[in-house]
Amino acid sequence: MSATLIPEAASGGTGAGPGAPSTASTMRRNFWRGVWRVMKRKPSRLAGAVILVGFAFMAIFGPMFYPDQLPDNANAITQPPSWEHWFGTDPQGRDVLALVITGSRYVLLSAAVTALITVVFGTGLGLFSGFKRGRWDTVLMRVTDMKLTIPGLPLLLVLATVWKFGNPLQMGLVLGLLGWGGVARAVRAQTLSLRERGFIEAARGLGLSTRHIIGKELLPSMAPYIAMNMLIAVTGAVYAQVGLFFLGVLPYESNNWGVMLNLAVFQAGAMITPYALGYLLAPLLAILLLTLGIVLVVDAMDEIFNPRLREE
Repeated sequence: MSATLIPEAASGGTGAGPGAPSTASTMRRNFWRGVWRVMKRKPSRLAGAVILVGFAFMAIFGPMFYPDQLPDNANAITQPPSWEHWFGTDPQGRDVLALVITGSRYVLLSAAVTALITVVFGTGLGLFSGFKRGRWDTVLMRVTDMKLTIPGLPLLLVLATVWKFGNPLQMGLVLGLLGWGGVARAVRAQTLSLRERGFIEAARGLGLSTRHIIGKELLPSMAPYIAMNMLIAVTGAVYAQVGLFFLGVLPYESNNWGVMLNLAVFQAGAMITPYALGYLLAPLLAILLLTLGIVLVVDAMDEIFNPRLREE
């Protein structure tokens, strides 16, 4: 855990004399140097970081180069890949690569909102429940257990009659509220282990408030675990929404990768028409590449925050 980083980083300080750098700044420099060493050790980890940055750039700036609704082209219906259209065109004559780029904003924004809600709710509830124990723990865990029993797919079917999920924030909100239970359980288990450590006992012995202990002592120690759960939640949210749109559970109010997969299979006949194969492969490759980037970054984070792995 990151609590083990504190003495290691602090040992590189030069003291508290006049003009000497502060312990906090020394810790930050040592931490980022360690991050850079871990990333350089395996070039694949750098590749993973580049992939994630590339997807973030594509989601933020990519749609700026294309209109919200790409124009149809009757002269380029379902064409195979070419230099002009790298992944071919769809049955409306639109460039498939442009559809992937414009559809990335919906997928990645909703995944980011899902991860944020999942981590904030799950982490906050798990930390508080594990630290307080007693009645609070019992009540909050029963609420979590009840939430875990709610079936996600039927609830989304009901909500689809009210919401069209054309806004990625709506999709991210629903998936986030459906997904925080597992994180809460896992964080609580970690908190129960950490609360018996010496530095937590010392903080309680000094009479520090619960807010201070959770925010200043427990939360930094849980940061690596929380960060990895956030990246994993992004992957789960991408799979969930793409799967729902592919199955036709949700209405097609916006362009995204799930809608592309559905139309490629059931409208363009990509499974039997070679010319439409690029329409199917493009969103699949985007999902695969995004997953690969997340896996590589999580691998790097595991070594960054695990002292045993850093020493090997």
